[in-house]
Amino acid sequence: MIFVSGVPFPTDDSSSSSQSQEHDILTALMEHPVLVSASSSLNDVEERKFSVSKDSSLSISRHNRWVYIFQREYATVDPALVDAVGTDEATTCVGIVIRNQKSGMTSVAHLDSPDIVDVGLDQMLASGVNQSSDAMLDVHLIGGFDDGSPKHVNGITEGHAELEGYSFPLCKKILESLAKSNMKFQIHTLHVLGHNTRRDSEGNSYPIFSGLLVETATGSIFPASFDATTRCPDEVVRRIRVTAAFEDRSWEGRLLETYDTQNDQFVIAPCTWSMRKIHIALMLQNLSDQEILLTCSTSPSAEAPDFVDGLRRQWDYLIQHPDWKETFPSKQPHIFRRTEDNSWVRHCAKFSSLSYAYTD
Repeated sequence: MIFVSGVPFPTDDSSSSSQSQEHDILTALMEHPVLVSASSSLNDVEERKFSVSKDSSLSISRHNRWVYIFQREYATVDPALVDAVGTDEATTCVGIVIRNQKSGMTSVAHLDSPDIVDVGLDQMLASGVNQSSDAMLDVHLIGGFDDGSPKHVNGITEGHAELEGYSFPLCKKILESLAKSNMKFQIHTLHVLGHNTRRDSEGNSYPIFSGLLVETATGSIFPASFDATTRCPDEVVRRIRVTAAFEDRSWEGRLLETYDTQNDQFVIAPCTWSMRKIHIALMLQNLSDQEILLTCSTSPSAEAPDFVDGLRRQWDYLIQHPDWKETFPSKQPHIFRRTEDNSWVRHCAKFSSLSYAYTD
């Protein structure tokens, strides 16, 4: 069940059929004056660039205890243990925040396909954010720029049947699933599609923001981007899991397990890959940067400058470690624990008294 400004949406006195409501709910919410105003206000907020560099004027030092989420991952955090949680690189993906108003428990996911929405939302809700059936859960959505037809009205591209792109089906599925749920979701931010799109003089579209950070104590949301120092730990392996999950049937339709809420530690669940993935890596590594963008991205013109480099590092790793069992011996997860200075160290489960500092 969806609420906006404390009012159920669609309202109880709506004369539309339930089928029509489901079909039009994305359009109606994108046109809702409260959400339009919220998106307009968010566009005026400067994006925060987070780094652990001491020389950076926009460092993450004021959020010492943070958790970062990659594509197709989710994490539910306790505000007593974590100051902030965020994700970025969501061009045609959507970053979603679900926060319990009473407890402050906060779940963040980076959704990349309509196929994982239903189970993914269940995973988020079952991980501690939903502590009672009547709890009001705050929701924020950022990402999913309008990659369809350039003709749009009130944030919705016209003619989606022919040119709907990747973002529209994902946004539509998320909102339909929230509306059908028995839980109470108060939508505060719907910064997707046309609300999160800028266009150049030639009509090419780009996302205004592709990342977010939520402060767990207050629930405040900020546009954000991260770098290699804050997209951690275990960056390369976690990125590889995103594509490997398509071959590993144990992750079919599910978000990747990543973080242990109760113990404030990363538990990078194992994922398998076949030699087919290694052959693909060898082939793609020979392509030019431009060919890689056109082949591997859903939004080639909107990717960050380090997009191709990130892919090449993944392929290098796969070529050097073709057997997934080298990465996940006995299918054991990678465990990283927070140190006193809020960095992460790898915990060696086999020799529990040993750990080593993490570097990508």
